[in-house]
Amino acid sequence: MNTKKIDLLLYNTESRALEPVSPLNGHTVLMYTCGPTVYNFAHIGNFRTYVFEDVLRRTIKFFGMEIEQVMNLTDLDDKTLRGALDNNISLAEFTAPFTKAFFEDLDTLGIERAEHYPKATDYIPDMIHIIETLLEKGVAYKGSEGSIYFSIKKFPSYGRLSHLHLDELLAGASDRIAADDYDKDQASDFVLWKAHDATRDGDIFWESPFGIGRPGWHIECSAMAMELLGESIDIHVGGVDNMFPHHENEIAQCEAYSEKHFVKHWLHSEHLLVDHKKMSKRLNNFYTLRDLLNKGYSGAEVRYILMQTHYRVQLNFTFEGLDAARNSLDRLDAFVKRLHTINELESHGFVTLVLNKLLTSFTEAMADDLNISVALAALFEAVREINILCDASKVSKEEAQSVLKTLASIDTVLHVIPLAPKEEPIPQDLVEALEKRQNAREQKNWKESDHYRDLILSRGYIIEDTPLGARLKKQRNS
Repeated sequence: MNTKKIDLLLYNTESRALEPVSPLNGHTVLMYTCGPTVYNFAHIGNFRTYVFEDVLRRTIKFFGMEIEQVMNLTDLDDKTLRGALDNNISLAEFTAPFTKAFFEDLDTLGIERAEHYPKATDYIPDMIHIIETLLEKGVAYKGSEGSIYFSIKKFPSYGRLSHLHLDELLAGASDRIAADDYDKDQASDFVLWKAHDATRDGDIFWESPFGIGRPGWHIECSAMAMELLGESIDIHVGGVDNMFPHHENEIAQCEAYSEKHFVKHWLHSEHLLVDHKKMSKRLNNFYTLRDLLNKGYSGAEVRYILMQTHYRVQLNFTFEGLDAARNSLDRLDAFVKRLHTINELESHGFVTLVLNKLLTSFTEAMADDLNISVALAALFEAVREINILCDASKVSKEEAQSVLKTLASIDTVLHVIPLAPKEEPIPQDLVEALEKRQNAREQKNWKESDHYRDLILSRGYIIEDTPLGARLKKQRNS
């Protein structure tokens, strides 16, 4: 499918405008996505962002562009360090099971793998080099306790992403913040390198020209992004909670270091709520993906509910909504099954009109800042129209294959359409009938054997002989 005639437009948080996507290097979109802090299992709020990033990645490819994506793994920050010390194990031992679980969850949700998954601990020399350069340029300084801080007053455009005005925050800006995470409304000099504190850090530290210690959280993403993608990249994505201070600090560090514009497009996904409330363990409304799987829901159902709301709108998660997602996928599954059984030979031409409208509507919707709700509405309207044509026997077998091909193209973005019809479980009474037929044959009771054979055939199944014995198979119309 040729979609290059329609520009992919994305909302840029920094400019507050829709802007066309065009790779800076002319061929490959360079995209950095903030990944998990591997101190626990990721929750569905995290995966709302990761599913959105996956839809974005797939849409970029749908529009004919190549992509190189980095998703970092934060294996060094206050939380991971505390977890390692509390469990009296190394940082690598503590983060390994959560890293493994994260990739398992990506596969469950059908999230396409990025090209790079760097761990922060592998890029500490790069972080030290950036900090040395910032010190040389006079935009970083050493605090009295030995830590290195970035002076936001030395970076005049600080606040431009989150649209904060530095002159309104001067009182806060005189402070220094050493914590990795801090109040979202506090503009302060932030830590680049934390001097070692045995009480806080135990025996976990790295050597540096500034003394032993460890990097701050914000410098980690800057180092990994610039080392793997370069000093200027096309797209940087994350949750809206990372906009300030984390992404604001990334801009300051990178641009003060390189003296180049860091990111062309900034995209941020909104929060996920549960029953209109912020998700928290205290409210007993905190869910990991594994919690939902244990309740009997599938990865495709969870993916559907997480992606069906526009990424810049808050998503309210409910179990009623998850049940509705299941119903939507069941409707698609029934539609695909119906297409596989069509044996009409005459073509009436109506299907082509429906498919052209679907492809145009879907492409235009996704080009409009990933307007997923409109794209899904176009899909289900096409399903409704083609079902009506099927009822009237106005869909040929060849046209049914065209529909399946179109669904496959759309599903390169959605990744939820069950393109191969799911095999239904064989009813238990028919399993027992097959066994009774076999026993009757062994006893040469042909009348009883034929009775069970006819029962099986009347229910739409055939008996298939295999080297391992007879089995039942759903009969398909030819």
